[in-house]
Amino acid sequence: MTLSMTGFASQEYNTSYGVLLVELRSVNHRYLELQLKPDDNLRHFESAIRELIQAKLGRGKVDCRLSLVRSNALQGLPMLNHSVLQQIAESAKTAAQYFPHTQPVNMLEILQMPGVLQNETLDAEALEHDLKTALNATLDDLIAAKAREGSKLKAIILERLTQIEQYVAKVKPMMPALIQQYQLKLSTKLAEAHASNDDERIRQEMVIFAQRIDVDEELSRLSTHIDEVKRILNASAAAGKRLDFLMQEMNREANTLGSKSVAIETSQISMELKVLIEQMREQIQNIE
Repeated sequence: MTLSMTGFASQEYNTSYGVLLVELRSVNHRYLELQLKPDDNLRHFESAIRELIQAKLGRGKVDCRLSLVRSNALQGLPMLNHSVLQQIAESAKTAAQYFPHTQPVNMLEILQMPGVLQNETLDAEALEHDLKTALNATLDDLIAAKAREGSKLKAIILERLTQIEQYVAKVKPMMPALIQQYQLKLSTKLAEAHASNDDERIRQEMVIFAQRIDVDEELSRLSTHIDEVKRILNASAAAGKRLDFLMQEMNREANTLGSKSVAIETSQISMELKVLIEQMREQIQNIE
């Protein structure tokens, strides 16, 4: 499956403490780079969040935002700590025996004493379970979005490969006639060189001729690279780096074809091949 590195997904997950909001954004990057932005309620789960994302994503710059919107009941007034109040009451009663004429206890001052009022604490284990469930669901949505985008990239690349195959098929039968034309030109040059008894020039021309006419190897390697690109696109493993390497190799063969060209027709085909390869390379930059 071909995956793009570009994608977006978000989830709202209801928990006993409120609503978990998870948002993932991914763009292309050479490696996997995570930017985690959990709110204060979820910050201590950062290590678990990172592990989950790394287990499912291979490459890309991923922005992950997580927040917990507490329910109204949990955002209400703090609860009274009855055990602390009882201790304060007993202490006040004991102290009153020594100071019978003191003023009555001020309740507002009591409420301001440490530990009298407390907020409900979150169950870390239950919250972590809910967070992992929500994050896994969001990651699945993100991967599905990346797969949809990846299928479009795959179609573009396969279309360009078909065009390259057509050019390779076109240039192969052209070569015998082009070589024959070049041989006629070379024969004329050799005859001129022979007339001047310039043996060194004859040898140089023969070496140049042997180098320039041999493009069969380049065309064969291009066909091999095309087959390999198709195989990688249909495989389940990460493909981006492998495809990028093959684009370099294909461009090398296209360049060599152009440098060995013996006619304007093969020079033009070499240029068209390089354009198609560059178009594929641009799309491959977005593949995971």
